[in-house]
Amino acid sequence: MHLCLTNVLDQLAHLLTLRRMLKRMLNCLVCSIAVAVPAGDYPIQPVPFTDVRFTAGLLQARQATNLHVTLPFAIRQCESSGRLKNFDLAAEVMRRRAAGETNFQIKPPTEYPFDDTDVYKVIEGASFCLSVEPNPALAEKLEEMIKHIAAAQEPDGYLYTFRTMHPDSPGHPWIGKQRWEKDPELSHELYNLGHLFEAGVAHYQATGSRSLLDICLKAAELLDREFADGEPRISPGHQVVEMGLAKLYRVTGDKRWLNLAKFFLDVRGHRRSEYSQDHKPVVEQDEAVGHAVRANYMYCGMADVAALTGDTRYFNAITKIWDNVVGCKLHLTGGCGARASGEAYGANYELPHRCYNETCAAVAFLFWNHRMFLLTGDSKYMDVFERTLYNGALSGVGLSGDRFFYPNPLEYDGRSRNNHGHAGRAPWFGCACCPPNIFRLIASLGGYVYAVQNDRLFVNLYAQNNATATVRGKKIKLVQTTQYPWDGKIELRIEPEAPVEFTLCMRIPCWVQGKPLPSNLYLYEDATPAKWTLRVNGRPFTGALQKGYAQLTRTWNRGDVVELDFPMPVRRVIGHQRISATRNQVALERGPIVYAFEGIDNEGYVFDIVLPATAKIIPEHRPDFLGGATVLKIEGATRAVYADADRREARPTDRLLAIPYALWANRQLTPMTVWVARDPSVARPKPRPTLTSQAKVSASFVRGGMSLDPVNDQLTPSNAPAGSAGNFDFWPHKGSLEWIVYEFPEPTTVKAVKVWWFDDTGTGECRVPVSWRVLYRTDANNWVPVPNPSAYEIRKTGPVRVSFDPITTTALRLEVQLQPNFSAGVYEWEV
Repeated sequence: MHLCLTNVLDQLAHLLTLRRMLKRMLNCLVCSIAVAVPAGDYPIQPVPFTDVRFTAGLLQARQATNLHVTLPFAIRQCESSGRLKNFDLAAEVMRRRAAGETNFQIKPPTEYPFDDTDVYKVIEGASFCLSVEPNPALAEKLEEMIKHIAAAQEPDGYLYTFRTMHPDSPGHPWIGKQRWEKDPELSHELYNLGHLFEAGVAHYQATGSRSLLDICLKAAELLDREFADGEPRISPGHQVVEMGLAKLYRVTGDKRWLNLAKFFLDVRGHRRSEYSQDHKPVVEQDEAVGHAVRANYMYCGMADVAALTGDTRYFNAITKIWDNVVGCKLHLTGGCGARASGEAYGANYELPHRCYNETCAAVAFLFWNHRMFLLTGDSKYMDVFERTLYNGALSGVGLSGDRFFYPNPLEYDGRSRNNHGHAGRAPWFGCACCPPNIFRLIASLGGYVYAVQNDRLFVNLYAQNNATATVRGKKIKLVQTTQYPWDGKIELRIEPEAPVEFTLCMRIPCWVQGKPLPSNLYLYEDATPAKWTLRVNGRPFTGALQKGYAQLTRTWNRGDVVELDFPMPVRRVIGHQRISATRNQVALERGPIVYAFEGIDNEGYVFDIVLPATAKIIPEHRPDFLGGATVLKIEGATRAVYADADRREARPTDRLLAIPYALWANRQLTPMTVWVARDPSVARPKPRPTLTSQAKVSASFVRGGMSLDPVNDQLTPSNAPAGSAGNFDFWPHKGSLEWIVYEFPEPTTVKAVKVWWFDDTGTGECRVPVSWRVLYRTDANNWVPVPNPSAYEIRKTGPVRVSFDPITTTALRLEVQLQPNFSAGVYEWEV
């Protein structure tokens, strides 16, 4: 009996040992075929973009340009800017160190430690292109790029070129002495890996090649070794690794990657940093705060973990946060992240026209909205998706496909270098996250058109396409014919391989139902719902909407035709009364398209436009204008002029023209605005030239992306629409002595100045200065303090004025002593 029991125990121990060994082996391997959708995942699954082909219209044109222009352009930029070179240099350092060489220095050719991700996003977008349209030359090019990446990966899986180039000491102030040490701040080590994982999965699914996926898994193994036991408790400073790990889990079935994604969410809430959403545990957050791109990526990761684990706490939190964004923090264009300072969400109803609205934030917001739809089947998420896509996202890339916006403001003065140091669209950026992000989005747009849940087929976007979906085991060919978004007529032909019963869910957008958004943040002056029609084989649909969808349940046969007709009246939009920037102003929409006024079409200036309720607005489609677009011709508008110093009055103007917002800045530098006045009192007549506005401006320091134009643009917190006064600041310089200089065209007599100080307490690191003074340039080219100045006051609100004995000079200098540990800036300096 004892011997038998001993044998049994020995066999059990042997089996347990074998089980542990097998588990370790399985953890190190990935099946050669992608694992199917895990049992716990989104209840609704998108029809893959590989099964949807746009055949005409706006989205087809954008995808064609994306493929033929943006793709090769982005690859060239990765090469010419030094981003690929970073991988080569990291590999060189490892080779030289392995050979015993230590006394050498390597300088990265690019500026930021996250520059690796631009290569990853380009590979991801290119893989999407390959999935839709095979291209052996492109596939070979990607394999070549992947070899550079593989060579830069350290033996234990670590992949982060800026550290590998400097193994003994950090080569950049954002990087800590130890791995991951500064990731909660700015090192971006985990952020880089998140984009790597997304690229690796996309490339594997497109080509079947494991070359990049194996690099990803080697890096993920490192994360598992270093973080799986819950230590160190490091929260990613810039979220996206959570999304990447969720994708790795889906393609491998290895639950370690899902557990890591959950860990990197759950570890948050201990640093009191709203900037990186680390101020509360994620499941307790209920307001969108901090850096908008980081936030939106985190909300996507929370949606993924909620879907894959079934933990509703994540879903409950992001539902509250989404309600906050759509109810209080979303611009009319669907852009988000109002503040340039911190690239951040502002306070509730803080929605200035000269906003930031980063392109990456719009892309991440689209990802988030789509995930919310996949979790709920509620059309409101796709309503917001559509608004953001056609306005706040597509504005991020020009019609040429090789010019980009980083911020997407709703107002532009026609000259400021507000686009990360560029006036107008730019070919690339030092911090180039946005171009490859919009590239990968456009490449995958087909995946947002349709979705399936059991016996339901959702139609979410309207665009001319051919598609194939599988419902109840039957393949169904879908042929959508439309000129949407310019025309509301849509025909959908249903061609199943055999008769099959299912429910077709056609989205009826909220703009059709008399609301710009599924909230009261914006309203139509005339909120009467449009009288839309829906017919199946000529028979009208008369049922009620369910979660925003017209649901058609029947047995579908080859040749069945669904016809939708959405009237597209021009709508006048007004903002919530708590949005100070939009008070007594109006914007125009038609269908899902938000319109803007550009100076090139409107006498060179747009801020004096007054659009009374009596104005006549006429849509006109112009197939050869800006790639084919419907414009708005406006009759009966007026312009505001100064009747005297303080009073404005209206004068008649010629016919005005408004164009789709996403198409602005495709011709020349010119002023632009989305919102115009409803009466002259809030319009801005063309300013008269002043001594200040004609001065040449320079400064002791101007960081990349910062413009000096706000210093003398005649817009102050006193006279500009709320939130639209721009600022110049010296950040990240702190505690230093800085200056701004005005040079005048000729010797000029001056006797006083006014300064509006910029202070972003609560959101940034700019404060009013310790002290300041004014100097003038003498004939001997020396800087001398102005004579007998009045008190140099310092205060946050209103202008501070200093008078002095009259002097004649060719230049003035504003000298500013910054507070210790803080920077400073100005809204306006007036002479």
